[in-house]
Amino acid sequence: MAALAFGQKATDKIRLNQVGFYPSTEKVAIITDSTAKEFFVLDAKTKEKVFSGVLKPMGIWEYSEEFSNKADFTKFNKTGTYIVSVPGVGDSYPFQISNQVNLTVGKASLGFLYYQRASTALPAQYAGKWARPAGHPDDQVIVHASAATATRPEGTKINSSKGWYDAGDYNKYIVNSGISTYTLMALYEQYPKFFDTLKLNIPENTNNIPDLLDEIRWNLDWMVTMQDEDGGVYHKLTNTNFDGSVMPADATNGRYVIMKTTAASLDFAAVMAVAYRVYKKTDKAFSDKCLKASIAAYDWSKKNKSVIYNQGVMNQKYNPDINTGAYDDGNVTDEFQWAAIELFIATNQTKYAEDANIEFTLRTEFELPNWAKVNTLGLYSLIQNRDNLPEEFAPTLELVKTKVLDLASKLQKYQVNKSAFNVAMGLSNGNFNWGSNSTAANQGMLLMNAYKLSNEGSYLTAAISNLDYLLGRNGTGYCYVSGYGSKQVMNPHHRPSEADGIVEPVPGMLAGGPNPGQEDAGTCTGKYTTKVPAKSYIDEQCSYATNEVAINWNSPFTFLCLSIEATKGRK
Repeated sequence: MAALAFGQKATDKIRLNQVGFYPSTEKVAIITDSTAKEFFVLDAKTKEKVFSGVLKPMGIWEYSEEFSNKADFTKFNKTGTYIVSVPGVGDSYPFQISNQVNLTVGKASLGFLYYQRASTALPAQYAGKWARPAGHPDDQVIVHASAATATRPEGTKINSSKGWYDAGDYNKYIVNSGISTYTLMALYEQYPKFFDTLKLNIPENTNNIPDLLDEIRWNLDWMVTMQDEDGGVYHKLTNTNFDGSVMPADATNGRYVIMKTTAASLDFAAVMAVAYRVYKKTDKAFSDKCLKASIAAYDWSKKNKSVIYNQGVMNQKYNPDINTGAYDDGNVTDEFQWAAIELFIATNQTKYAEDANIEFTLRTEFELPNWAKVNTLGLYSLIQNRDNLPEEFAPTLELVKTKVLDLASKLQKYQVNKSAFNVAMGLSNGNFNWGSNSTAANQGMLLMNAYKLSNEGSYLTAAISNLDYLLGRNGTGYCYVSGYGSKQVMNPHHRPSEADGIVEPVPGMLAGGPNPGQEDAGTCTGKYTTKVPAKSYIDEQCSYATNEVAINWNSPFTFLCLSIEATKGRK
């Protein structure tokens, strides 16, 4: 084809995945607020025209309030680096068409957890310019008055080292570790061959254990220390208040384990039951330890069915006051169900299936997972382990399959039939809340589970559409993963990235994303310019409501990105 010489500037009015596409999958860009009729795909280096097409009007996307035109270049499948060019509008940011297009960003997302490791130094060999000294040894953690027992009275010191820092802060929370750690173990369980050979740049990468399992183990080793002798599990390990913008080694305030709760104990029970089956082949002793810990936590929870974390009430009763993240889940019926399902899979004991009461709740009470709503995770596990379940469970399993496909089909139909941006994200206005990008990622995880179950390609396409959303085809034009894309997140609410003196933030972090609630508007005075749902985002360190990072946001992104790579990637 003849070369073009528009000489146009890059513009974020052309929204697309700034990382790129596989040769064989859908390739879409959205052009906003334009009357243009045609588009071209150009070689990014030579500017040679390699593909042309007609723009398709898609209407107004209600969440960004922009009129959109779709550029569909799915038929173009030659590997290389390209831009989309629209006469009179401009050129897109560059993107790749590659057989392993998600491998690097997926590994970076997983690598974020290495940067979040507590109780260890990060040498330059593994952390590059983000190397840092060790912080938070957590080997002298104080038992808070709320957690005191006769055998562990107030002031007792315990070793609770390792684990991942939860988010932009330096505390460690069992409830949020629950869904985060599960998501990554499910990723391994579903794609073991891919992860058996995937190498990460971590200290354990020569020990003949899959590196994904090594990284997860860092957090599991901490979680095990959070179980009291009676089986109950401490809600969190924390300072009394959030640290300022300092490096881990400079954050030396006292650390406490806080009261045992039903939610923490059940999340722990579920995760340890999964760890039992996932680690059985690589470390049987650890696997058996996990199952024993799971049963003990579950039994404690059955005796303590409604010990709910209420930080305000706790602070009225005990000193010192604790003013860090609450993860105060007031309804633990879904946690009971999830833990019972995972123990049923682990043991094949019908008492756990009876506790789960799956058939009854399948009628109404399953939805997209988040840290406070976890029973759908149990459905994923049942489907993945369906060949190992008792034969008499088969009728219930069919209901489970139907429920998962029903949840996924709503997203798929919205993506195809209603979304002006051609993404599954945006099924409802509630998708745009605190941590909205994790909603998009968890939707993608659901869709990938549906694809694996049904082999129906439309679910895979919808899942990829949400990856496209997170990497640039969205209301702001940002690639929401630090270190990637042309319009990058540069100022996340993440203490090491704020305090290390390095311009670029730690790579591989998924920003929280658009949130019209703007709970930090008082802190970020004058920074927000709109409350339009898909645009209510600011790349500012002050913005904990849109620009913080968290392990439970990165984990489903990692699942989405690397499950697609395991499915579509080719060497």
